[in-house]
Amino acid sequence: MSAHPHFDRTHTDDLAAFLSASPSQYHAVASAAERLEKAGFRQVSETDAWDGEAGGRYVLRGGAIIGWYVPVGARPETPFRIVGAHTDSTNLRVKPVPDTSSYGWRQLAVEIYGGALLNTWLDRDLGLSGRIVLRDGGTALVNLNRPLLRVPQLAVHLDRGVNEGGLKLDKQRHMQPVWGLGELDEGALVRIVAEEAGVDPAQVVGWDLMTHDVQPPAYLGLDGEFLAAGRLDNLLSVHAGTAALAAAAAQPDLPYIPVLAAFDHEENGSESDTGAGGPLLGNVLERSVFARGGSYDHRARAFAGTICVSADTGHAVHPNYAEKHDPPHPPRPHRGPILKVNVNQRYATDGTGRGIFAAACDRAGVPWQTFVSNNAMPCGTTIGPITAARHGITTVDVGVPILSMHSARELCGVADPYLLASALKAFLEG
Repeated sequence: MSAHPHFDRTHTDDLAAFLSASPSQYHAVASAAERLEKAGFRQVSETDAWDGEAGGRYVLRGGAIIGWYVPVGARPETPFRIVGAHTDSTNLRVKPVPDTSSYGWRQLAVEIYGGALLNTWLDRDLGLSGRIVLRDGGTALVNLNRPLLRVPQLAVHLDRGVNEGGLKLDKQRHMQPVWGLGELDEGALVRIVAEEAGVDPAQVVGWDLMTHDVQPPAYLGLDGEFLAAGRLDNLLSVHAGTAALAAAAAQPDLPYIPVLAAFDHEENGSESDTGAGGPLLGNVLERSVFARGGSYDHRARAFAGTICVSADTGHAVHPNYAEKHDPPHPPRPHRGPILKVNVNQRYATDGTGRGIFAAACDRAGVPWQTFVSNNAMPCGTTIGPITAARHGITTVDVGVPILSMHSARELCGVADPYLLASALKAFLEG
């Protein structure tokens, strides 16, 4: 199927640039902040007093960003319209004692983050990115975006049954990448990341570093119908939410306060100070109410009228594994965003939320479709149920259907990021 007639190639081009600039969640929030700054938003610190004046603001904490826009005339009880997403992706994370070696191969010790498709990290040219922490408490971003590491797969000659019995990988023994030859060189990682950041290696006391595939995003297919890239789950939604917030902030007379909440640690349960299970979003929303002269009663009234759209990627129907999907609910590319439904609350969508998002899609002129898991398959989850339960906020789960979720390189329809962003903009504008 060809791209949607209202497809905007410039949006997907910008998404590709966003993905390239965001190899880690720390880079992703910096990229989102840069876009909000260009739209007139300003950063505020959690340790400073906040004012209640109209305008756009954002808070950064680690790998999370919360941005919001207070329209002229907003009252303390004005409800919020929130787009929620997550900045982290499954990958290989560097351990605290990183330098190791075996039989003359210098290696980097890594830990598996989230539910990664391990085989997709084999035989790929990997870079290294994230942040380092300095003795004075400061941090610095690093991005060694060049072929630096590789997790080599065992040759078929030494694993004769791999094609019949399946590939079996031990997370401890088989996933350590090589990056040089020679004996153990303790301190090699610190030296290379310090040089990248332009700091003295002696000042580096900690890090949150991870691997990323250095192959850039690419249009794929006979007619360029697809976008192939790493970290579509879930930087696609972070990018769409950022674009939607910036666009909504340019509109006069907004009836709600539009918010982007992009969290870290969704891929391992969201239980952190920067995850959806933490207090960050609630603190920001409450402080916004109080900064506009509100009381706890105003806070309760604002939250009661607040709605959150949890935007995360979902499963497109796989042409080679169609039996894994529910027959009446096969999400397909270029058919619009998916509403995710699960009666056991793995997704937060109910009938009310379905109506809210359908109305937003109608206003945007965007089609939509529904995803429900096959009853014989376990259902994944998102930040949606966590947000709904923690804050008492009506929440609906949506997303873009993709293939190869949790792979080092995923695939989506080329028009779908724009369709999602258009729907989110209509939702934020109310």
